Amino acid sequence: MTNPSRLATMVTMAATLLLSGCASGGRTATTLYDFGPLPQTSAATAPAPLPALIVADVDGPPALDSERMQYRLLYADAHQARPYAYNQWTSTPPQLLTQRIKARLAQAGVKVLTSTDVGSGAPMLRLELDDFAQNFTSATQSSGALAVRASLFRNHRLVDQRTFQRSSPAPSADAAGGAHALADASDALTADLLTWLATLPQQ
Repeated sequence: MTNPSRLATMVTMAATLLLSGCASGGRTATTLYDFGPLPQTSAATAPAPLPALIVADVDGPPALDSERMQYRLLYADAHQARPYAYNQWTSTPPQLLTQRIKARLAQAGVKVLTSTDVGSGAPMLRLELDDFAQNFTSATQSSGALAVRASLFRNHRLVDQRTFQRSSPAPSADAAGGAHALADASDALTADLLTWLATLPQQ
């Protein structure tokens, strides 16, 4: 006959193993997103607006200093940012945007420098990220929205400042669609930056 206390211990151990097995088996893997490869540019590309430019890392609010992907249900509560449970960015939104803008500027022919190159005499571009989210206008329709305040400095003096906003439709009502839409919005915003920089005085 099995000892009752030993039987109770065996039942407890079996239950613990069963629960841990269910937990590990039901755990959902996190899917990571970034902006994907750079899109190809057309053969007839406009000349670079500046020969060289110092691009400081994009600054953003504490709420965006995380890899969590966020969305808003504008039709329910536009003031609440909600995180996706099992979807994340590969890095924070300011870091993603910094990398994308630098790559797009370089693709346009600009020699992109970092903040450590202040002695070069090149103008400096500072960017502050105000909004970065996937906004749902209904349960099936959403878009990626960006808002950035750009400031260009030359010799530590402000040359010009402008706020840029871009929104691109998401191809699907999920995190993958949001990543696609925000990548498109980032590329469109960079194109706006290039157009703006070309209008500024060179000296």
